[in-house]
Amino acid sequence: MQSAERRTTLADVAAEAGVSVALVSIVMRGAPGAGAATRERVLEVARRLDYRPDSRARLLRSGRSQLLGVVFDVRHPFHSDLLTGLYAAADAAAYQLTLSAVTPRRDEHAAVADLLQDRCEALVLFSPKMRPAELAGLAARLPVVAMMRSVRKRDVDVVHTDDLDGARQAVEYLIGLGHRRIAHVDGGTLHGSAERRQGYEDTMRRHGLGEHIRVISGGSGEEDGARAAGALLDDPPSAVFAFNDLSAAGLLDVLRRHGLDVPGAISVVGFDDSSFSRLAHIDLTTIAQDVDTMAARAVARAVERVEGAPVPHREVVVPPRLVVRGTAGPAPTA
Repeated sequence: MQSAERRTTLADVAAEAGVSVALVSIVMRGAPGAGAATRERVLEVARRLDYRPDSRARLLRSGRSQLLGVVFDVRHPFHSDLLTGLYAAADAAAYQLTLSAVTPRRDEHAAVADLLQDRCEALVLFSPKMRPAELAGLAARLPVVAMMRSVRKRDVDVVHTDDLDGARQAVEYLIGLGHRRIAHVDGGTLHGSAERRQGYEDTMRRHGLGEHIRVISGGSGEEDGARAAGALLDDPPSAVFAFNDLSAAGLLDVLRRHGLDVPGAISVVGFDDSSFSRLAHIDLTTIAQDVDTMAARAVARAVERVEGAPVPHREVVVPPRLVVRGTAGPAPTA
């Protein structure tokens, strides 16, 4: 038995089976040139020694890597949720992922540069902040799929949620509960923020509630939601639609610490359906982005580009859905 400290090689199998490395290679590739008895002996030894072919090395020798590079932000829980779906989709397509993180001390450009050195065949970028021209320049080198963002460059593929419709669903749900004074904590200059803000405003106006439109400047983090809550405390609305779940969590914390019952006095709806929003002490009503569908479509698009398959549409828009939990209820009657 080989030591667990190192990988079993073709040479190990050859030595144990008493044949040449070349013959073991023929057997493992299923190529002609080995007798039935020899083939069976080599395969038995390979199983016993737990030999596993190094597919990465084989691909590199062929000029391929079948690697998809992924840039994500460690600060966003939804990115972690999306990675779970991406791994499943890549595995089904016989591709592998290599990850490069954006952190408070490591920007997107550094994360991308590392992936380019790994010989990735395509890049999947979560909520990229690069300018469209930069993304187009990157796409001139290898296929690029931008997720959770629109990019008006024909060489960059995009996969994102219908943010406008998600906002519409959130606001219409609150209106259906009797709410009229509904505020929106937006995402500032972040991608998707303009669409969600527009969806909120359009829906309010469509229901004759234009005079109650109230947009509070926010962002994507808990601290942004907390800061926005501070701006709402003097004149609280009956409901708030937040840019995302993290912002909604910060909002909830401040509201509750100031004695406002959720959802009795004020309802809150987020966006993303991040895994933490399902925790019992948060129990957030939210708009879910379809993680599995988005991941599958992003991987499929990257693979199509790598393998030269025809792609009819550059943009893939995935419908969102409302998830009802415990932070939204009927409007206060008093």
